[in-house]
Amino acid sequence: MHHPEENPWKITSAKNVYDNPWINVTEYQVINPSGNPGIYGKVQFKNIAIGILPLDDELNTYLVGQFRFPLNQYSWEMPEGGGPEGTDPLESAKRELLEETGLKAAQWTEIQRMHLSNSVSDELSIIYLARELTQFEAEPEDTEQLTIHKIPFAEMYQMVCNGQITDSMTVAAVLKVQLLLLENRL
Repeated sequence: MHHPEENPWKITSAKNVYDNPWINVTEYQVINPSGNPGIYGKVQFKNIAIGILPLDDELNTYLVGQFRFPLNQYSWEMPEGGGPEGTDPLESAKRELLEETGLKAAQWTEIQRMHLSNSVSDELSIIYLARELTQFEAEPEDTEQLTIHKIPFAEMYQMVCNGQITDSMTVAAVLKVQLLLLENRL
């Protein structure tokens, strides 16, 4: 009998179909769990997705707005970016927070790890809560045209509840922080 946590997929061949500095796409010929032949495409990310929810002493946070090319729409989200695999994700988080908002934080807490689209990719996300904030000058990358808004965390929570924020890392971070606040764990 097959144990439920054992891999039921059998790979018969793999072909690299696309590669760039950020992702690799592989097409696999497989025998699926029912024993039939099939194909499976996998997007392998070369960076870890990093998200930072900055929260000041008055429970204000910072929204980053930008046009997201893959979605072809504007998106409001927490500061986010990536860090190359093999590097310290916290250092990547510190860099991203400074780049996008000009903020530095004295206190960092990892609050969530999650896979963002596990049906087609292996992308790992690490989300941090950043506290004890100090404002400096933002240093956005040349690919970023950002709008930054400082708002009460309660307002950001309502934006998640109302569907105005749809970015999965931001939704997860806001719901986690709301839970921590309700449980008096912050």
